[in-house]
Amino acid sequence: MTQAVTQDCANTVEAIARKAGDLALSHFHELSSVPVESKGHLDLVTAADQEVETFVTRALIEAFPDDGIFGEEGAARQGSSGRIWVIDPIDGTFNFVRGGDQWAVSIGLYKGGRPVFGVLHVPVRGQTLVGGNGLASTLNGTELALRSGMKSRQAACGVGFHPVIPIDLRLDTLRFVLEDVKMSFRCCGSATLSLIEIAQGQVDGYLGTGESTWDLMAALPILETIGIRCTVDWAQTDLSDKLRFACGTQAFLDAVAPLVPFGTTLRLD
Repeated sequence: MTQAVTQDCANTVEAIARKAGDLALSHFHELSSVPVESKGHLDLVTAADQEVETFVTRALIEAFPDDGIFGEEGAARQGSSGRIWVIDPIDGTFNFVRGGDQWAVSIGLYKGGRPVFGVLHVPVRGQTLVGGNGLASTLNGTELALRSGMKSRQAACGVGFHPVIPIDLRLDTLRFVLEDVKMSFRCCGSATLSLIEIAQGQVDGYLGTGESTWDLMAALPILETIGIRCTVDWAQTDLSDKLRFACGTQAFLDAVAPLVPFGTTLRLD
């Protein structure tokens, strides 16, 4: 597999993510004074999101001046290298605002039409995951174990729904999980944290409905190196698309294929 980035590049992006996490934490510890805006029902953005994205954008441009930028809070820059850094400054803003620990800084690299490298930093938990094409995936410097299979009597998955997803579609998804494949499920309010649970072997997979590309851009390359696959067809996906996808071990993907086959496209009419 072609190496997506050098180790020096990986180290640079990890350092940026850690500094971004420190910045987010400074806001987190002063939650009573953090301005909060609403993008929609249960869909929030804070001054912390915007400040962290600005910091990450400037740091990436300084480190990689020829690369492009695409961020959740509007950061956009056309590069000349064919590489695009995709930023989710705080994935799990609702959890952040409520004082929870399930939020993370996510920086992923999009190259050749697909995710190829990522860094995830979970400041409150002190977790940093790094990995991608040609690089071992690590958690706080320790290489992650390969993941495979699924024990039917212990099967579990994460689920996530964007707030605009219709109730019927949410209920159909949960009914499938509980009745058809008979799994336990978790809903933590952060795609990044749910995908980290796969990396740690705490769940077998994740079902996302209405997620954005920045929600999984960094996590997928990390997971791919340890045997985890995803149903997103990147050849048919634009960075601005909303996604309906499954991610997990092959056994998990086989089990949920009737609900989310490869290349499923989200349509909200």
